[in-house]
Amino acid sequence: MKKTEQILGFIGILIVLLLGKTLLKTDMLFFRLLVGVGLGYALSRAYTGFAGSVNRAFNTGSTKLMRTLMFLFFISSLLTTAFLFKVDPASYDLWINPINFGLILGAILFGFGMSFSSCCASGVLTDLITGLPRAFITLIFFGLGVFLGFPIQNTVGWVKNSWFSTPVGEKLAGGVFLPDLFKWDGLEGYLGALVLMALFCGLVVFISYRYERSRKQNNTYTGHSMEKVQDENEVLDTKNYKLLSETTYNRLFVKPWTLVQGAVVIGILFALLMGITKAGWGASTPYGIWFGKFLMIFGVSPESLAAVTQMPAKAYLVPFFEHAVSVQNFGILIGTSIYLLTAGKFKKTFMSEMHITVREVLLYALGGITMGLGTRLANGCNVGALYTPIANFSLSGWIFLIFMVVGGIVGNTLAKRLFKQH
Repeated sequence: MKKTEQILGFIGILIVLLLGKTLLKTDMLFFRLLVGVGLGYALSRAYTGFAGSVNRAFNTGSTKLMRTLMFLFFISSLLTTAFLFKVDPASYDLWINPINFGLILGAILFGFGMSFSSCCASGVLTDLITGLPRAFITLIFFGLGVFLGFPIQNTVGWVKNSWFSTPVGEKLAGGVFLPDLFKWDGLEGYLGALVLMALFCGLVVFISYRYERSRKQNNTYTGHSMEKVQDENEVLDTKNYKLLSETTYNRLFVKPWTLVQGAVVIGILFALLMGITKAGWGASTPYGIWFGKFLMIFGVSPESLAAVTQMPAKAYLVPFFEHAVSVQNFGILIGTSIYLLTAGKFKKTFMSEMHITVREVLLYALGGITMGLGTRLANGCNVGALYTPIANFSLSGWIFLIFMVVGGIVGNTLAKRLFKQH
């Protein structure tokens, strides 16, 4: 079975390349598909995700993922500088999100929800393969939450208007573009912004280490089992090394990447997105559009959906495989499948979470809908309100991080009690 899965994995790669190029209407859509595949592969092989930054720390005491995300955030902002230096930043679709009550409440709701569903907007896609029932229920209610949140996001001032903005922020969605604060630094503000980014990242790493140390001192630290596997150093026997061997195959396609390796790959893919599309990584908006398309099956017109959600009717009329972010999200699903198949882990992983209780269904639904609503209030999810804004030098991303952690702590505390009751 393992060999069969591996063969199917490579067949899957060929199918993606051939059908993607042939059937997708534009080269840009094909590019989006490949980026999605790369993201899905990296997220899965490095066993990483943004939701885990809080959930792992709370449940195991390990803050390694949170610290690795700080590394990812810094290198991504450094790479972003290469595109923005000496050009008008407003010529890019930078996610300089508004700073307001919506950002704070949305971050809390999102952190709360991801503690129940053990995933986020990008993670729910990878988890459709690794934990289908949980992820599928979460995705349905995530879409409902986004759909219900559209009219709030598009009409309410406390979500749309920023308490304070800088010049570049005012040209975009509102908010604070950090280089605007350091225009005197001789490098258009990017030197000062990068120093400030390093300080923010360093502060989070410091707090993370202190938290982990306290968990160890209190004997409540268990560590994360996959992180232990990832950190195992496999010494290559160069004397008896054979190129065409199971050892080589395992190193190339099976052995999990470390968190840092995954962060480097994700950072490179993010830079490609920025350079080619002039925009960052987003994931959650299509979920609400998909929910609207589902309603259209029952005769609801695009005009009615537009009137309710204050979205343009054409948003619901664009075919799935002509919508850039939907194609990219589909690629994440495919990339996850390709890793698990080529590693010979697909069936075992896919079947690992098939049995869930009614209580769990309700809790996953709660997680999905609160995350969905949270994304509309905060104008994004963990990639759209956290990662991309931080990489784009938006202060809003750091504020989202603080309150997402608060929501995650509250949610995990409550979830721990509710899940234990069955």
